[in-house]
Amino acid sequence: MTNFLSVLDLSLFFAQAGGKGPAKPESCMAMGMSQLVMIGALVAIFYFLLIRPQQKKAKEHQEMLKAIKKGDVVATTGGIIGTVCGVADRFITVEIAEKVRVRVLRSAVAGKESGGDGNGQKSEGKK
Repeated sequence: MTNFLSVLDLSLFFAQAGGKGPAKPESCMAMGMSQLVMIGALVAIFYFLLIRPQQKKAKEHQEMLKAIKKGDVVATTGGIIGTVCGVADRFITVEIAEKVRVRVLRSAVAGKESGGDGNGQKSEGKK
């Protein structure tokens, strides 16, 4: 018990030596509120810099997948580029060369490509 009292006396001595004296409940409450504000600020930063842009990109990708139609030039996640020649609910058929068709999941489409027809030829030159 005397060890506890001597530690308590030392802590009070050092607290008063700093010129601040013992901590008041109001200052502890203010410190707790400032920590909550900092945590809230970090959550807001993470939301606006990481989460929201990722959700926006995912939404745009879903809309692009829904808008795929016959004749579009697409690239798959595996790197295959071709022309869409058939569309179903879950699958699309992609022509990657003349008379070579591959059936892929709609979710495996990475994006639409611009220019050309996906078969290594320009659209105008194809007969």
